[in-house]
Amino acid sequence: MKIIKGISISSGFSIGKSFLLKEENIKIKEENTRDSKNEIKKLNNAIKEANSQIIKIKKNVEKKLNEEEAKIFDAHLEILNDPELFEKTKEIIINNNKSASFAFKKASDEIKKIFETIDNEYMRERVLDITDVSNRLIKILEGIEIRDLSLISEETIIIARDLTPSEISQLDSRFVKGFVTEIGGTTSHSAIIARTLGIPAISGIGKNINLIKNNEKVLLNAKDGILILDPQKEEIENFEAKKNKYEEIKKEEDKFINISPTTKDNWKTKIAVNIGNLEDLNNYKKLNIDGVGLFRTEFLYMNSDKWPTEEEQFNVYKKILETVNINNETVVIRTLDIGGDKKLKYFNFPKEENPFLGYRAIRLSLDKKDIFITQIRALLRASKFGNLAINLPMIATIDELKEVKKIIKNTENELIKEGQKINKYQIGMMVEVPSVVELADKFIKYVDFFSIGTNDLIQYTFAVDRLSEKVAYLYQPLNPTILRMIYKIIKTSHENNKWTAICGELARETKLIPIFIAMGLDEFSMSASFILKIRRIFSKISKKESEKILEQILDSETEKEVSNLIDKFFKENNISYY
Repeated sequence: MKIIKGISISSGFSIGKSFLLKEENIKIKEENTRDSKNEIKKLNNAIKEANSQIIKIKKNVEKKLNEEEAKIFDAHLEILNDPELFEKTKEIIINNNKSASFAFKKASDEIKKIFETIDNEYMRERVLDITDVSNRLIKILEGIEIRDLSLISEETIIIARDLTPSEISQLDSRFVKGFVTEIGGTTSHSAIIARTLGIPAISGIGKNINLIKNNEKVLLNAKDGILILDPQKEEIENFEAKKNKYEEIKKEEDKFINISPTTKDNWKTKIAVNIGNLEDLNNYKKLNIDGVGLFRTEFLYMNSDKWPTEEEQFNVYKKILETVNINNETVVIRTLDIGGDKKLKYFNFPKEENPFLGYRAIRLSLDKKDIFITQIRALLRASKFGNLAINLPMIATIDELKEVKKIIKNTENELIKEGQKINKYQIGMMVEVPSVVELADKFIKYVDFFSIGTNDLIQYTFAVDRLSEKVAYLYQPLNPTILRMIYKIIKTSHENNKWTAICGELARETKLIPIFIAMGLDEFSMSASFILKIRRIFSKISKKESEKILEQILDSETEKEVSNLIDKFFKENNISYY
């Protein structure tokens, strides 16, 4: 028996025969052309054909799944018809006398490189969408047949370097019992489609893909991100037991679609959703979520060819606020959080030794006040369509906070003079920098709420680059240092009749749910795919019981101690989770 570890992107269990899908290696020769006009004509015709194919895929997905999931392919159409991509391709054809295939590949590869450097999983995984579109167009230009995975008619588990969204949308879940890929991540459109189809999947197994033979029996435990090769009888029996337990829990989770997060002893809190675009609002409607805990506005800027106008931003903010206002819930919109790893096509950031500690987020907004005021105008104008809360990223000092608040107030006064109606709104700040924790009692006087960005807070507290394998051991989300900081922030806000949310990855960390309940966290905010899981665990926990272990947790010295205490709590209270 061999075990291969990956990342779970679509949970579930399945047994089947491996089906090795060969990697498509599309080699484009760097050929010169004497007829640039003809190459541009070929490019235009190929774009028309690719448009037709993607529209057809979208319609099939609408029938197979639903209209909301099919909107993923609107993003593919946007990539295909991106004016910048077309102009860059045309420029290479004309100026360098290159073929349409070579020019398009070169242009799309340049765009992919920009996305690959971003330290944001959601944005990095848009690379797969660009690859999907790029490969389709190049195959059309080169006359290469596009493979059709809907023809698979035997029970299999696909093993591939990668699977694109258009390929996964073809899969028939009657026959394809799961898939395993060498690369990929949890927020890719491929992962979203796999979850909707209910196909168990893991990604990121790396070069271990070479250990898998074709047509061998494998066990896919996509809950824990594990693929088992050559299983023996005992392992198969153990796998079946886990599978049955998992399916039992999943059935129970389905009951929590319209149930608010409430503990056994009737303590209630909010579970909101993190979103990056309007598409993500579909999950809000489906799951009856308690508002939007974080709308990342940087995607508006990153998906644009220029600084987005006031009107463009206003229309997006208005749509979000109107949608969420159906249940009278709050929408927390974070102002531009760009810089560090996140770049813009139309703005040159200064070269810095430590960009994560440099010119980014609120620091950029305070430097480019005209850009910031445009965003604030759009936000305040949209306030009349719902319950708006403005969240300020990367605040490190009181002076910064005072300056930002002054800009917001002056902007509000200008809008009122112009005859605009501004509804009541809240102002909050991200807690990402240790300096804020130390001075929390002072910061809270100037805001309505704290929103803890745990990813950065951990990174800055332990001086650790969370993407560095060499120091990954220092990225310790369960370390008592972090938990003490979080508790201090929550307590400080409550002492001042304010509220605190967690919108970083710790909000969905199963093991920390009883601790955050004991601390009295006002709002958990996370990706929609984790919400039913967390609601179910809430229903199993007593706040009174969880409070009994809080002191021990905060008095611990190591992450391991914390982990053991929480494991003991779950065992004693007979709570199963995955």
